[in-house]
Amino acid sequence: MIQDFSSLDRFEAERPRLRALAYRMLGSSAEADDAVQEAWLRFDRTDLSQVENLAAWLTTVVSRVCLNLLRTRQTRHEESLESFTSDWLGAADDDRIPQEEAELADSVGLAMLVVLDRLSPAERIAFVLHDMFDVPFDDIAHMMERNPAAVRQLASRARAKVRGTGAQAADPARRRHAVEAYLTATRTGDFEALLTLLDPEVELRADATVTGAGRPLTLQGALAVARSAIEAVPRARFTAVALVDGGPALVMAPLGRLSLVIQFTFAGTAMTAIDITADPDRLQAFDVTLG
Repeated sequence: MIQDFSSLDRFEAERPRLRALAYRMLGSSAEADDAVQEAWLRFDRTDLSQVENLAAWLTTVVSRVCLNLLRTRQTRHEESLESFTSDWLGAADDDRIPQEEAELADSVGLAMLVVLDRLSPAERIAFVLHDMFDVPFDDIAHMMERNPAAVRQLASRARAKVRGTGAQAADPARRRHAVEAYLTATRTGDFEALLTLLDPEVELRADATVTGAGRPLTLQGALAVARSAIEAVPRARFTAVALVDGGPALVMAPLGRLSLVIQFTFAGTAMTAIDITADPDRLQAFDVTLG
């Protein structure tokens, strides 16, 4: 069935919103485009004469497509975390991540995408629809074929995971500011700024997955650590500040999938140790929240 031009125009008017919705649900621009394209195919072959609210109908279609994709991803484990981590560490260094993907991630927030990726499919759908797109719980319940109380519970659990409830170390604001300053200095290649943040005897420890050499790496001293940070400028583009196990840290997340965590140990506000983790099993065990 071919819809008339007015209906086609209405679909195109909804496309940007539907794509934004699908991207937050899936964390991938390619998958978001696929979800919207599937909505278009269903739109094109459906008699919409009885549809009173086209925007709501399309939201339901896209949400159900995304939910199915998330469940398939979770069940089949089509992308192993290990291969994803190694592939995208190299891609970030070589600046091979699509520009559009990076811009979309920036628009949502890398840390948010990392946290959303830790939610169950149902939690993610409920949270995105309600908390990010202001869809009423009754409407979400219809989309997900659940009762409103169950959907409220899903969104509540997701909200708790996103915000986190763990206690932070003393003086968290100053330490978060230091981590933010470290990221800024790394992105801009500001060697002097890095030295002001690092304890002279700082130790950097990177696991074997980070090095790609089959063995971990240890660097000693502010000069060596600062040089290492400057060399990681391409990766810094895809890195954001988040709370990891209750403390301010950096997370690297191309395509919204956690691939590297940088944690800091402080004496006051000086960084005395930096631990860089890319091992898939350890990444899965981290508690990542927005704070």
